[in-house]
Amino acid sequence: MNDDSVLDDPVGQSLGGPHARLARRRGGAATYLADVATFSAVPVQPDAADWADLAELLGGPGAFADLFSSPAAPPPGWEPVFSLAGRQMIWPGGHLPDRAGTGPDTGLVVLGKEDVPEMRALVARTEPGPFWPRSHELGTYLGVRAGGTLVAMAGERLRPPGWTEISAVCTAPEARGRGHAARLVGALAARIVARGERPFLHVAETNTAAIALYERLGFETRGQVTFRGFRTGPS
Repeated sequence: MNDDSVLDDPVGQSLGGPHARLARRRGGAATYLADVATFSAVPVQPDAADWADLAELLGGPGAFADLFSSPAAPPPGWEPVFSLAGRQMIWPGGHLPDRAGTGPDTGLVVLGKEDVPEMRALVARTEPGPFWPRSHELGTYLGVRAGGTLVAMAGERLRPPGWTEISAVCTAPEARGRGHAARLVGALAARIVARGERPFLHVAETNTAAIALYERLGFETRGQVTFRGFRTGPS
């Protein structure tokens, strides 16, 4: 089975692997292109030079450093912006996640560059997490349309070797309760498994409804994580 140790550093493993084309690097630090994602990474045991490289890469003192789930402690003088308790969940293998009896991708559409304004508008209404103008380049995004309007979507985000994260799972309030999220997550999971990878995801600990949904689909908790962001301090 796919080595899950890479999930301890999903951002760094993605930027150094499948997402290298979307990365900016300086020394041991790395981050995504600004209009793709804000996530940044330093080595597992960073030194002062690594933190200085990250600060410079992000634009100097006062820049926003989104460390995602990295447990590394930044230097004194870096100001905390947010801290959110969450969990990392994985599909353990075996049966594919349940897709409520539908056929492959039934009723779902593949979303692309032309759909970005609608995708960002849906994210703004539902707040599943950050979604930037080029976030769709991270992987495949699927959606559900009703009367021509995008009412639900989910897509692929981080790509540590052998794994793909499912993210941006969201449904407009008026379209909830119809199983859209389950179908989207199931369809993406099936695509990921078909190419020999395993799906995983992250969820806020307070989002109990989403956790229950993912557990019904066959995902299991791998561990608790803390999502953290900082303002870079003086060099």
